[in-house]
Amino acid sequence: MAFKKLFTRFSRHNTGDVFVFDQSALSALAHTHKSAYAEAKPFPHVVINDFLPPCVANRALEEFPPPDAPLWLDWRKRDTVHQPKKLGIGSAKRLAQASPSLQHILFTLNSHTMLEFLEDLTDIHGLIPDPHFTGGGLHQILSGGKLAIHSDFNFDRRLKLYRRINVLIFLNKDWKEEYGGHLELWDPAMTHCIRRVLPTFNRCVIFNTNKDSCHGHPEPLNTPNDITRKSLALYYYSRDSNEGDNSIRSTDWRIRPGENG
Repeated sequence: MAFKKLFTRFSRHNTGDVFVFDQSALSALAHTHKSAYAEAKPFPHVVINDFLPPCVANRALEEFPPPDAPLWLDWRKRDTVHQPKKLGIGSAKRLAQASPSLQHILFTLNSHTMLEFLEDLTDIHGLIPDPHFTGGGLHQILSGGKLAIHSDFNFDRRLKLYRRINVLIFLNKDWKEEYGGHLELWDPAMTHCIRRVLPTFNRCVIFNTNKDSCHGHPEPLNTPNDITRKSLALYYYSRDSNEGDNSIRSTDWRIRPGENG
């Protein structure tokens, strides 16, 4: 019964190749989580399981590019200190090498209906998607890889907009606790982790991004070599900055207690 209720967030026309969001159902979902989102610690966020229709999530996983696919940037030529063995596409130019179905899923997550859902949920209005998927789109972390705790860059110079919301959808079936890869949410003072989220299949995490939204997965993945941590990553912007903070910041890497800088 709960499964059917979650599935009604989407149109009856959904297949593994094409899907659209059901606006009224997503609006109800936003209303359900709105208060909890605003009150969540250490910063506004929500975790929603089974976010995509099963057929869509399964198709995304089936067509998710393997680590040796040409669309990935070479992690060895990037930041190997804070994000070793983390694969990304950099921008939409490389996304063109992904399957049409996978591209469609990402484009739908940038749609008007998704934006209205996010605005209702977060109470941040005037949201604008990033059609270039700068720094987002597809992420994949190899065994032994990690993503150090950080707060995100807050301004896209191409769009000339301020970054406000992150949406992550994990695509990891049969993920075991001992694999690690938890998304960790830390307090602004970096004294302790407030919440750890296991990156299980079709789990969606939505959160405000600002100078104090410290997050990452700082412990190296403890997976067999053929198992990776896969996710869709979407960022949403607005003309106005967060609470009048007009300063422009790059990614701010943080240090945990007892960790070397």
